[in-house]
Amino acid sequence: MQPPRDALLKGGLVAAGFVLFTGIVTGLLPTPIFERMVPRSTLDYLFLALTGALAGAYVVQRASVDCDGDGCAYGATASGFLAVACPHCNAVLVALFSTSWLATYVDPLRPLFGLVAIGLFAGVIYSRR
Repeated sequence: MQPPRDALLKGGLVAAGFVLFTGIVTGLLPTPIFERMVPRSTLDYLFLALTGALAGAYVVQRASVDCDGDGCAYGATASGFLAVACPHCNAVLVALFSTSWLATYVDPLRPLFGLVAIGLFAGVIYSRR
């Protein structure tokens, strides 16, 4: 079954929007506004691209099939954002915790957040198939 054209358009816009917004806000896509304090890695770009692509696929599937699973998709999106976010650059996290706490406890968990995001999205998409 081929998804409708408007569903593909929405999915493409969501995927591109997620990658651009998250990439700019987290500093993965360099901007003159601020400099990312944590080095960029290939894994960051991989998690950004995969989460964006899976978010787009989720939207295409959501428009084509009437099912639930939105909570998992929201959690996957948040987890994907945390996977690529610079913990030192997030003013809210730095204000709540401290830079040293974030570097010690949050930064090492970022790859785990990426795996959770991909796993949640893949699980929701697969279960709807």
